[in-house]
Amino acid sequence: MDFAGALRDAVQSSGLTLERVRHRLGQRGLTVSVATLSYWQRGRSRPRSRVVVTALEEILQVPPGTFTGLLDDPGPGAAELWPDPAAYAGVVAQLDRSGDHQLERLSVHDVFRLGPDRRPAGLTVREVLRATGDDVDRVVCVHPAAEDGAEIGWLRYCRAGRVRTVGGLLGFELVFDRVPAVGDTVVVEYGIAFAPGAPPAHRYLRRFPRPVRDYLTVVRFDPQTLPARCYGRYGGVGRELWIGTSGSAHLALGDVRRGVVGVEWEWD
Repeated sequence: MDFAGALRDAVQSSGLTLERVRHRLGQRGLTVSVATLSYWQRGRSRPRSRVVVTALEEILQVPPGTFTGLLDDPGPGAAELWPDPAAYAGVVAQLDRSGDHQLERLSVHDVFRLGPDRRPAGLTVREVLRATGDDVDRVVCVHPAAEDGAEIGWLRYCRAGRVRTVGGLLGFELVFDRVPAVGDTVVVEYGIAFAPGAPPAHRYLRRFPRPVRDYLTVVRFDPQTLPARCYGRYGGVGRELWIGTSGSAHLALGDVRRGVVGVEWEWD
């Protein structure tokens, strides 16, 4: 059964009207219109907030996971997204991911910078997350560390927990500056510095094991060293990207389910 059918059956079994469901969501600080609930029942749209879906499970008194399980795209496993799954498994095994499934990714914005030598000059990341469970105090991040390594350059709105490097991957915990309550949002920002000896880059890829509502990546080239062509890729589909007068190209996507997203370029 799909999400629309499961929601429709649960509402009918509960004896509640959509107006009553809307009212009870409102009592939890969640604003959803009757029209939106109706669209969800008929399969015309799907909820984007895991917090709302979890609240619906409680209001309609269905077992946990009844709705969220139908919305979670099966997709590839996290390790399978990486060229070396063993290296990924090795680095995250040393980090605390116990609360990872209780964080909803609202937005991820990356800025990847290249120097005049075509080598990575730095990466800036901003993530906005929403807690869907209690006692979630950190998020785990993993990035390629290139051949000569990479390190955390700076942090904002958080502090570093454990930091590990395994098989060319840099993994670390970002501890929030406060423990959010269910439904609260947190923001983390950080910069990655790459070793001077890193090889020239031909692409920037992001691997998402969990859905992200809003993703933006900006690749900033040195004005004196611009590529001949640039492409954005997602879900096996590529499209050419314009490089503006600022020497940058960007790819913006909504509702990234799971998989690999990125920008590739050709120097010559």
